[in-house]
Amino acid sequence: MSPTSILVLIACYFGLLVLISYFTGKEDSNSAFFKANKSAPWYLVAFGMIGASLSGVTFISVPGAVEANQFGYLQVVFGYFFGYLVIAYVLLPLYYRLNLTSIYTYLRDRFGIVSYKTGSVAFLISRTVGAAFRLFLVAKVLQLLVFDLFNVPFAITVIITIALIWLYTFRGGIKTIIFTDTLQTLFMLISVIVTISFLASALDLNSVSAIIDNTTNSPLSKVFFFGDSNDPQFFWKSFLSGIFITITMTGLDQDMMQKNLTCRNLKDAQKNMVSFSIVLIFVNILFLVLGLMLTQYANLNGITATKDNLFPTIAMLPKIGVITSAFFLLGLIAAAYSSADSALTSLTTSFCIDIVEIEHKEESKRKKIRKQVHIGFSLVLVVVILLFDLIFKDVSVIWELFKAAGYTYGPLLGLFAFGLLSKSHIKDKFVWIVAILAPLLSYLLNLYSKELFNGYEIGFEILIINGILMFIGLLAIKKKTYNAVNQ
Repeated sequence: MSPTSILVLIACYFGLLVLISYFTGKEDSNSAFFKANKSAPWYLVAFGMIGASLSGVTFISVPGAVEANQFGYLQVVFGYFFGYLVIAYVLLPLYYRLNLTSIYTYLRDRFGIVSYKTGSVAFLISRTVGAAFRLFLVAKVLQLLVFDLFNVPFAITVIITIALIWLYTFRGGIKTIIFTDTLQTLFMLISVIVTISFLASALDLNSVSAIIDNTTNSPLSKVFFFGDSNDPQFFWKSFLSGIFITITMTGLDQDMMQKNLTCRNLKDAQKNMVSFSIVLIFVNILFLVLGLMLTQYANLNGITATKDNLFPTIAMLPKIGVITSAFFLLGLIAAAYSSADSALTSLTTSFCIDIVEIEHKEESKRKKIRKQVHIGFSLVLVVVILLFDLIFKDVSVIWELFKAAGYTYGPLLGLFAFGLLSKSHIKDKFVWIVAILAPLLSYLLNLYSKELFNGYEIGFEILIINGILMFIGLLAIKKKTYNAVNQ
């Protein structure tokens, strides 16, 4: 595809999103922006969450990592499933019973104002980093494929990327995102299927059974790693990490939970979560199969691109064809923006509810504050993405994202776990100190793990370690007496 054709495609795609936002954002109220008036159909939420959960990171990095990591990522995905069950039957009942808009309000009621603010800030940092990672990836791809050819600086590409998100979310918020995520998930899945179909033809795999045989017979399709506990891909490390990654990055994350809280009732939210968790396993298998076929195609055709560059490089080859290239771009943009738009909305929600405490402001000022915060976080994302461009050069972004999540979500995991598993009160004023010390100690353990633990290398389980350290820290500041609290 020519750069001009790509720009036209992007313009048409975002024109469609803006059209959706026009119809869904007619009610420019905080209730619609934050909770979609609690009227979203559960099946739309479930389908849309597939795209939001996968994002552009999965779209690019999971296929690109197959050559180095085989199908080991699937061990983490199996852990995801059990994590979603915990969310559905432990966390969602709590959130619905308390009728929360921001899930971090629970921390205020359980521990106090400092814990509440600490949890909110931990989320704001975590989601800002996560959203910036995802958008950084898609902006780099767009820069490579389009904007470099027009000599447009990367900073301008990033500004355009964020401005487009703001354009279709600033009125309708989560109500708009429920519908745009559904469309974006559909485009993403079609893109993967179209690309697999092309690769199957190019590799002389003329049936579904041939694709299955090709996958099962390839050494790159190895899923389970039980041999070496020091291996970052060791099964129990990956599986348990998947459980806790899901609990924290979905169940303790305002972004993902905000969508679930738009359902009409708890039963609908649970149906959404369970059905989504099952479908997600098969979708990730699809991405891994795509990664295997991309690697095989690259080896046969002398293509040297690896990691996050593999899929974009092959998808944009002239012999791939305009249709396949167009669907790749649509899939990439859809995957990236389906997570980034909800991230911007949830950051706005959490800051307004938890930090500014907008519900205590005059009614006439609430909408104005929300819009100012929305613009503010758009600018923050631009700055953070540009910082990432200076720091990260040759990385597989999904692994860096999980590493970052291990440090930023750990305090949230420890806080919620202590609140749910213990009836003790804590000295609330010291919580922020523990929330800083736990990630710092986790980082030091990770840095010197081989020396301290006879060659053991910490992987995704850094999140679990961080959460445990936070939990221990809360035990250390526990009050000696207990007063009953209504949880």
